[in-house]
Amino acid sequence: MPGERKPMRYGHSEGHTDVCFDDAGKYIVTCGSDGDVRIWESLDDDDPKSINVGEKVYSLALKNGKLVTAASNNTVQIHTFPEGDPDGILTRFTTNATHITYNRSGSRVAAGSSDFMVKVVEMYDSSQQKTLRGHTAPILSVTFDPKDEFLASASCDGSVAVWKIEEQTQVTSWPLLQKSNDVINAKSLCRLAWQPKSFYLHLLPPSFSIPCSFHQAINVVAWSPCGKFLAAGSIGGLLTVWDVESKLCVERQTHEKGYTVCGLAWHPLGGQIAYTDTEGCLGVLDGLSSSSSSSSTTAPASYNDLFDDDDDRPMDEGISEGTCSPAKNPGDEDDDDDLIPATGRARNRSAFLDDENSLDTGSLKQGLDKFVDDDDSAIVPPAAAAAPLWPVYDGPMPTPPQKAFQPGSTPAHLMHRFMMWNSVGIVRGYNDDQDNAIDVEFHDTAVHHAMHLTNSLGHTVADLSQEAVLLACPGTDELASKLQCLHFSSWDTNKEWMVDLPKGEDVQALCLGQGWAAAATSALILRLFSIGGVQRELFSLPGPVVCIAGHGEQLLVVYHRGTGFDGEQALGVQLLQFGQKRRQVIHGEPLPLSRKSHLSWLGFTAEGTPCFIDSEGVVRLLNRSLGNMWTPVCNTRDNCKGKSDHYWMVGVHENPQQLRCIPCKGSRYPPTLPRPAVAVLPFKLPLCQTTTEKGQMEEQYWRSVLLHNHYGFLSSSGYEIDEEGQSQAQKEQQELLMKMFALSCKLEREFRSVELAELMTQNVVTLAIRYASRSRRMALAQRLSDLALEKANQLQGEEPQEEEEEEPLQYTRRNTGSGLGRSGSAGGQNRVTNVLDSMMLSSKKPTALLSSSGSTGKLNKTPFLKPLAPRPKTKVQHNSVYVRHKSGFQLWLEDNRRIILADNPDLEETDVIKEAIGRFRTLSADDRSVAVLDILIPVRLAPTTIPRSKPLKSFVLPIHSLNSTHTQSMSQLSLPLHLHHVSNSFHGGPSLCGFLFDPCT
Repeated sequence: MPGERKPMRYGHSEGHTDVCFDDAGKYIVTCGSDGDVRIWESLDDDDPKSINVGEKVYSLALKNGKLVTAASNNTVQIHTFPEGDPDGILTRFTTNATHITYNRSGSRVAAGSSDFMVKVVEMYDSSQQKTLRGHTAPILSVTFDPKDEFLASASCDGSVAVWKIEEQTQVTSWPLLQKSNDVINAKSLCRLAWQPKSFYLHLLPPSFSIPCSFHQAINVVAWSPCGKFLAAGSIGGLLTVWDVESKLCVERQTHEKGYTVCGLAWHPLGGQIAYTDTEGCLGVLDGLSSSSSSSSTTAPASYNDLFDDDDDRPMDEGISEGTCSPAKNPGDEDDDDDLIPATGRARNRSAFLDDENSLDTGSLKQGLDKFVDDDDSAIVPPAAAAAPLWPVYDGPMPTPPQKAFQPGSTPAHLMHRFMMWNSVGIVRGYNDDQDNAIDVEFHDTAVHHAMHLTNSLGHTVADLSQEAVLLACPGTDELASKLQCLHFSSWDTNKEWMVDLPKGEDVQALCLGQGWAAAATSALILRLFSIGGVQRELFSLPGPVVCIAGHGEQLLVVYHRGTGFDGEQALGVQLLQFGQKRRQVIHGEPLPLSRKSHLSWLGFTAEGTPCFIDSEGVVRLLNRSLGNMWTPVCNTRDNCKGKSDHYWMVGVHENPQQLRCIPCKGSRYPPTLPRPAVAVLPFKLPLCQTTTEKGQMEEQYWRSVLLHNHYGFLSSSGYEIDEEGQSQAQKEQQELLMKMFALSCKLEREFRSVELAELMTQNVVTLAIRYASRSRRMALAQRLSDLALEKANQLQGEEPQEEEEEEPLQYTRRNTGSGLGRSGSAGGQNRVTNVLDSMMLSSKKPTALLSSSGSTGKLNKTPFLKPLAPRPKTKVQHNSVYVRHKSGFQLWLEDNRRIILADNPDLEETDVIKEAIGRFRTLSADDRSVAVLDILIPVRLAPTTIPRSKPLKSFVLPIHSLNSTHTQSMSQLSLPLHLHHVSNSFHGGPSLCGFLFDPCT
């Protein structure tokens, strides 16, 4: 049955319109002269989404979620789809763009403009552009061939041209159209089309005879996805669909009001055509099928008017042999039949070959013959005989390699551009009708005064350092590529030198270091020079260079390791060291980029650490502590307000931790005038859950560790380092570890606490032991004490010292996990104590491990912590010699009453006691003993010190803790003491045996 033409819908104001489908065919997208782009879910959508992109929109194209539009502000803009958010400007013209189109893979966009130029722009990098010049009037339409090698364009100068894209040359041109002075005055838009899935060129005439009582000029044409059906819209509003294999007209519809059809698009799965007219209305032709061809009574006439009648096959022959219908998915099994090329050619050209540049058919054939390659495999005219084609490759598509660029520069095609912006200064280039010059400006005028250079050689790349300015220009047919250096720091009077490269070898990237210069060339050679102009080493590069960067004695090189696929770049990186130890640090390892991105900037931090940024805004820094791995340290996109905004990198600093960038609103590059302002962005590692307190401290710690690795590198390289800054960084890291340790203890994550303590220094572990014991986590404190011993032994192994004659104090470990160590037997062995009993905390810095004498400051084989010195004695008056002995539960209740009241402030005294009894009973026997002993014996108790942390009334010292040192210490007290033997049984716990010391009055 014939296709169904649905009633048209109003979409835009009167004027030119365009239409396309998204990749899945879910949306219909239209644009019009009202400056709006509308996204329709279907023709019945009563509330389509509207996006305003300018005063007028002349053309649009959609692929891979990127919507490009040609607006009246002389730009080709990018928007996300279906959100419609601005995503930057793809390219600019001096006047409005008239037509835009994607290539098959969506990696390129071709745009024609009223300024007579055609541009082919890479989507992944808009700076990679090819300009096709040759037309002498505004461009009507452009289209890629399926192999993405050629591009066809039609112009108001009356010609249809075919271009070789990579070479930017015109292959052939035919004067087929009537001339006009502007697109709006042209008789036809002449939307050229290349047949899908075919490696053969099919140039379609802008008008031809169709089966009706009058001739109508064809305005737009579109191929079905399967490549078998051709739809055309005419000036008079006629819509026609042909089956190019069976040579039959399968559908013909007339516009309900006879308006000109100016936009035409096939559904990605076939079976439906969307079209727009010059009145701003949208229509859909639906339900197309192969059966409609047999019901068409005018099919033979349509065929005779369009094709040569050199085949007398029955009209149904082409349908009976598995012909793909418009409604059929082009990805079905019958795709092999889709590759049969059309064999007809235009017959009646009287409607358009009517001016002085018109040619007869013989002349046209001669022009087409020039377009055929010698191997007869690329492109043939439509009149060529049908031939079987090779199978179409449908796998991953190779990614166009990224072109060489200079970090810190804007694209070379700009008339006013930054040739270099770094931490030393700015190099600007001007290339317009008034001036072709280079300006050099220094951030610090004490380095050198500003310079103005005449760019007579056409320099395109530059670098700037504290010693010189390095410039290079490409070679021409007459002149070789030149490398020029202005050595302004030279002490002699001749401050300039120049080198000519061999014929056919161009400088593609260059950089300056400390006392040397480097240039990478198109011959895959890296050439080194001294800063005075002496040629040094040269190396062969493993692949085409992308960019290079220098800092001090380091040279960083990025090149193509091979061909990437599916939008990925396959880049390799080398890091060379030119100091006293000349070596290659990184041996061509892959350079990690974000998915489907390319390299945007490469350089070094101010401290000399290599880093780079990709087109997704991710900044990566070299982590020397992990075998030269790259760690992401920031994403500049997180700081952008809009999707079309970007940050242009100019410098990186590790101390202070800063990214110096230029914000670019709606573009990737800043303008030269007015001078843009530099913004400072913070570093932020992409750790998980950085909104939590734990995640924030983890991010701060590892960022500090990573960004202070340069101290070790500079020290090993023989440089003097800022010891104060290094110690401050270490102090910051240890403070963060201690905070994370306290947070883990609070969350009862003791295993995690030990993991954090392993990252601490030995002195900070001592503080962690004290914190754990104060928090009643004796098992954790015991494990930390073991860890402290291990760290002390490691420290001693690294710095061996002389042995002391005095026998060091021995430690023992309890398997029970209790915080108080006890000796294995009572007699015949040395008395032992625990690290908790000997822990001390200095008011300023943690005290290092000292010998038992504390005078020499040297470490023993088995070091121990310096005991706490007694505090100044104060007079304490006591009115009574007698001490009231309390049970263990009473002591525990007094110490924990405030905790119970804090949890339950409304409890009565009896309820407090009940709650305390319940909590006390939940403790194990060992925990009860430890809890009470911790109350009786302050944590700061040392083996040679009687504790004085509270007013001394009385305290119990366990029997196992008494030794000769206690007796000596007690004899030094000025207060007389009474010694009482204490024996008290705890509720449900072991007995406490010891001595009660009570001062006399």
